[in-house]
Amino acid sequence: MSNLIVSEFLSLDGIMQSPGAPDEDPSGGFEHGGWQMPYLDEAAGKVMAAGMAATGGFLLGHKTYEIFAGFWPSQPDDDPFAATLNSLPKYVASTTLREPLAWRNATLLKGGSPRRSQGSSSSRARTWSSWAAASWPRR
Repeated sequence: MSNLIVSEFLSLDGIMQSPGAPDEDPSGGFEHGGWQMPYLDEAAGKVMAAGMAATGGFLLGHKTYEIFAGFWPSQPDDDPFAATLNSLPKYVASTTLREPLAWRNATLLKGGSPRRSQGSSSSRARTWSSWAAASWPRR
């Protein structure tokens, strides 16, 4: 069975919505997008890059998939985050998205874990900022 590594950007008061940009996810009237950016520095970037280097694929929820798929495919290949996110498998836990998914190497999960449902040989999958994906399919 694969390991799922959960990486969350979570504030002390429990906010995980829209950490990267002001307009990333304003759903529900959220007005504090981009809240994590002032706290990122070179050391944080190195930790994030090391985590990505040890990843064999990504488990994303519907909302995170849409945000990532709207940004990362258009980033230059010399960006190490873009190169990793665009090349590795992405497993998308959603009951509302439909195939085919537009982002390269993205697969819609229809049940179970990425390894069980899709035959992934990866020993590690990672999820970011997606409580729904991290808790799926136990809900």
